[in-house]
Amino acid sequence: MTLVYGLGRSGLGVLRFLARRGRAACFHDDRPRPADLAAARALGFAACDPEPGRFRTVIAAPGVPIDHPALVALARAGAEVIGEVELAWRETGLPLVGVTGTAGKTTTTVFTARLLEELGVAAAAAGNIDPPLVEVADRPGLEAAVVELSSFQLERVRAFRPRVAVLLNLGTDHLDRHGSLERYHAAKLRLLANLTPEDALVYNAADPRVRAAAEGSPARLVPFVPAAEPRATNARAAALAAAALAGALGRAADPGALEARALELPAVPGRFETVGRVGDVVVIDDSIATRTEAVRAALQAAPAPVAWIVGGEDKGADLGALEPVVRERVALVLAIGRDGPRFARAFAPYARTVVIEEPEGPRALERALETALAAGGVASVLLAPLAASFDQFEDYKHRSRAFREALVRVGGEAWTAS
Repeated sequence: MTLVYGLGRSGLGVLRFLARRGRAACFHDDRPRPADLAAARALGFAACDPEPGRFRTVIAAPGVPIDHPALVALARAGAEVIGEVELAWRETGLPLVGVTGTAGKTTTTVFTARLLEELGVAAAAAGNIDPPLVEVADRPGLEAAVVELSSFQLERVRAFRPRVAVLLNLGTDHLDRHGSLERYHAAKLRLLANLTPEDALVYNAADPRVRAAAEGSPARLVPFVPAAEPRATNARAAALAAAALAGALGRAADPGALEARALELPAVPGRFETVGRVGDVVVIDDSIATRTEAVRAALQAAPAPVAWIVGGEDKGADLGALEPVVRERVALVLAIGRDGPRFARAFAPYARTVVIEEPEGPRALERALETALAAGGVASVLLAPLAASFDQFEDYKHRSRAFREALVRVGGEAWTAS
């Protein structure tokens, strides 16, 4: 018997995947939403208790902690606990590009899938971004998938083996979930666990932790050096990944030409995109930048002096690691959200700080923009929050939209750069 533990986007995707195969299963969710329960039952599945000893396989949603007491008890009673990525890989054998890292995963994933399509490979982007891998793995005519993989998903891979693995960076994130930097990095590096000499590993040769991990892999090594700007770095990694998978499928590709094409692709919203200006001040949206490495790259790439909007729900960011770039490039720190005041205190020795004491998220962003523009002496306003969005927004996409709308309200000239 199979148990699907946790509904939501991933769990419902798994149930649909199992339903297409006529597989028997039941589901459990600790805090089910009525809409999810209705959707699961409409697929023909029933709720059940996670009784140890009853289940051979448990497919757990990424949001369920790896050390959840119920999962630990199920595993001790003999159940194999996996995630939806492992399930899709086992059941379909679809050639995959697996992409992970602390920052840059989504843009690299989307760019790789688009480049493969331009090479004539029917490909889809999936995984940590919408849709889950199980939702696309059965798509008729699909030749490959590019999978964004979070540490939460990689915790639950066992035999999973992508034809091409992409390791972008290893920084600090999700310490609230993993408990330590070592455990977080160990989860990320499970991407490499089953690679063979037949596979390719695209990796960031400038990150010593990534380089050390790559040099211990039997895979064919494809190193890259980051570019000056995050989007260009992601384009470079995507070009190498697309070329590697195309080669594995018997199709020739020029990584240099692919990189040039990737730089022409539309930006992925919320990821270091210049969205407008007010007078001579450039306004940059990097709402997805919740990790220290992503924020450091954004602060280095934004025109200085920078007015930096930071704050939200802290996930264990390494604030001290940002001291040099803040000291060198930031003129004004504008702190918003639940943990904004603590961030402001941490950065006060290096730059002027202002706490935006506004509980409503969109209004907080508007006030931050107004404050930055009124202060003068800045070349750019950068939203790079270093924190999750859920205290004031639905998600990072909502925060991104709210930022762009606030730009218009303060009289800015808004556009979407390509």
